Amino acid sequence: MVTFMQMKDAKNGILTPEIEYISKKEGVDVEKLRRNVAAGRVVILKNIKHEVEPVGVGQGLRVKVNANLGTSMDIIDEEAEVRKAKIAKKYGADTIMDLSTGGDLNKIRRRIIREVPMVIGTVPIYQAAWKMLQKKKAIVEMTEDDMFNAVETHLKDGVDFLTIHVGVTKDAIEVMKKHPRVVGTVSRGGTFHAAWILHNGEENPFYRNYDYLLELLAEYDATISLGDGLRPGGLPDATDFLQVHELYTIGRLVKRAREKNVQAMVEGPGHIPIDQIEANVKMAKVATDNAPFYVLGPLVTDIASGYDHINAAIGGAIAARAGADFLCYVTPAEHLALPNEEEVKRGVIATRIAAHAVNLIRFEEEYKWDYEMSKARGELRWDKQLNLSIDKENAIRVRKERYPHSPQVCTMCGDLCAIKILREYLNKK
Repeated sequence: MVTFMQMKDAKNGILTPEIEYISKKEGVDVEKLRRNVAAGRVVILKNIKHEVEPVGVGQGLRVKVNANLGTSMDIIDEEAEVRKAKIAKKYGADTIMDLSTGGDLNKIRRRIIREVPMVIGTVPIYQAAWKMLQKKKAIVEMTEDDMFNAVETHLKDGVDFLTIHVGVTKDAIEVMKKHPRVVGTVSRGGTFHAAWILHNGEENPFYRNYDYLLELLAEYDATISLGDGLRPGGLPDATDFLQVHELYTIGRLVKRAREKNVQAMVEGPGHIPIDQIEANVKMAKVATDNAPFYVLGPLVTDIASGYDHINAAIGGAIAARAGADFLCYVTPAEHLALPNEEEVKRGVIATRIAAHAVNLIRFEEEYKWDYEMSKARGELRWDKQLNLSIDKENAIRVRKERYPHSPQVCTMCGDLCAIKILREYLNKK
């Protein structure tokens, strides 16, 4: 089988099958896409060992949506996680991430890869930490080999993009000591590295051996997602020195990855006040030379427990409009519990709405969907309205449960329907 290294081939003027596929699917110029891949402004998510349709993320492409799933140490239900992955696919997520920390992590990940044909990402440090706990050891006792073995295992399994918190360095930990936060760190992976550095007094192995990490990634043409291990977990910590310090470290790491023909994207902040989102996105784009930017939310308030899917959709739409390329969903269960299947669905749909709100102003085909819905509403075509809804099943259910006395209208207005009245009098003319 012929394999392609996307960035290297793009630099050499080669149009890989993946570039041609994404160009056709998204309706973008293939040569422009090749140049963006060559420059690192677009990444193509696909491990050469994973038989899956590739996903393009970055400049000039549609804003994409990721759905997180995975077990916890409290709730281990392999079947549920597979169902969640299938739900994420059904409701339009572009990618999934398996963030499992409980149960047989290898079995769960491999089963999801086998049964759900979607681009998948993981955080290998979770597996290294899990292995320590299996040995009844502390997480900070993991070795460099433990960390790199986890990365290699995930790559061999076909994981397409790996979140690795290379930017959590000894220097960053010194900054953390001098600039205490209200919330502290909320990234699990980032915290594992911070604790490891504090305990061992040594540099982050992924940072110290970054060239070797890039060699591993290059072998599988997997994308490194440079994790924001020091992202703000509360509004008081937004855009602080620690966050910015890590971001500019990541900018240097992006440059080194590109030199090695390794595709890299950058993860962005979590909790950000609404008036700081645009500045954060633009700062990230400048610091990383326009690397694809992957944001969690952002969440625009800290008090939306139970409704954080809405909270994140607000921030996600603003971030995407400002230039973010990839939105990681947040579910209603965020900050409260491991999400169930219904909450995964609601998280995907909320984030898809945020992404679509931006995509429709950039792509004619996306806008056409809204135009057809507007036309159906103006014509009181209920069958078409229901079929065009982003969650068709829910739209059909609501209308059926509260069906009006006249099929022309809905129970909100009934015979006082503005569209119906105006159409009647216009037709009399």
